[in-house]
Amino acid sequence: MNKLISQLHQFFLTKLERIKEEKRQIRIKVRDLKELLSEEQKQKEADAVFIKIEYLPEFKAANSILIYWSTPHELPSHDIIKKWCQDKLILLPSIKGNKLVLKSYTSEEKLIQKVLGIWEPNLSQTYQGKVDLVIVPGIAFDQNRNRLGRGKGYYDRFFKKNKLTKIGVGFDFQLFNSIPTEKTDVQMDKIITPSNTIE
Repeated sequence: MNKLISQLHQFFLTKLERIKEEKRQIRIKVRDLKELLSEEQKQKEADAVFIKIEYLPEFKAANSILIYWSTPHELPSHDIIKKWCQDKLILLPSIKGNKLVLKSYTSEEKLIQKVLGIWEPNLSQTYQGKVDLVIVPGIAFDQNRNRLGRGKGYYDRFFKKNKLTKIGVGFDFQLFNSIPTEKTDVQMDKIITPSNTIE
């Protein structure tokens, strides 16, 4: 009996290790592809994505939107935030311990760079109200609406506790036919790239 338990443990451990290695390889591949993009190409793809999002009923109806202030390695989001921050409540993620918390965006001048190079509002207070829509970055997505993040699990833990409409966004090459998943990974409701909409 102990031998069987040991074999099962080894099987699942090996499977988990294989999934983690596959994820690592995808992260490397996507990182290398991002390096080939010019700033102009990045912005052109971002414009194509966010134009589609602006036409979505979920976006039009949303009063509060959680989005990300993009780093140089993400689909640029600065323009869409600045465009809509007067009409909608824009929220940005902040890392507190191992949790993702939300802070209200007011202006670019009031952002500060913190954990993982993420820019967030320089506020002590966090937002506790309703979130109508989340626009989620990722390293990779697939046709089944799965998302691969940086591996820290901040978004996944947040989504487990909060039932929200989640739209994953990225460049075209970030969309795969299939990516490896674990039980802790949370699916998106939609995925949008410049040339694809998965729902």
